[in-house]
Amino acid sequence: MSIELKNNYGQIDISNDVIATIAGGAAVDCYGIVGMASKHQIKDGLSEILRKENFTKGVIVRQEEDEVHIDMYIIVSYGTKISEVAHNVQSKVKYTLDQTVGLSTESVNIFVQGVRVTNP
Repeated sequence: MSIELKNNYGQIDISNDVIATIAGGAAVDCYGIVGMASKHQIKDGLSEILRKENFTKGVIVRQEEDEVHIDMYIIVSYGTKISEVAHNVQSKVKYTLDQTVGLSTESVNIFVQGVRVTNP
C-alpha cells in the first residue's frame, strides 16, 4: 500500500515503509525517547528497542479516504513527563513529514510500550 500525491507534473507514489522510516527517525530525535518498540506485544514483559532499519515495525501508517493516520509505539526514558514527550513526538513527526514529503497527517497516535532506566 502506498500514498499517492498528485501535482501538476504528475503522480508520486510513496511507500508506507518510507513514511514509517521518516516518522520513526523524527521520533527518536526527540528528548525523552529511548527508542521505538515493536507494535506487537512483547512476551514476558520485555521490550526490545528497534534499530534504525526496523523502524517500520514500530510505526503503522493508515490511509482512510484522503486522510493519513500514524500510530507509533515508543519507549520513553525514566524521569521524563510522558505527556510532554508524546506531544513533542506528535509535533515533530507532523512537521517532519510535512517538510520532507509534503504530506499532512490527520493524526499521530502515540502508544508508550515501556519506560527504560538509562545507566548514568
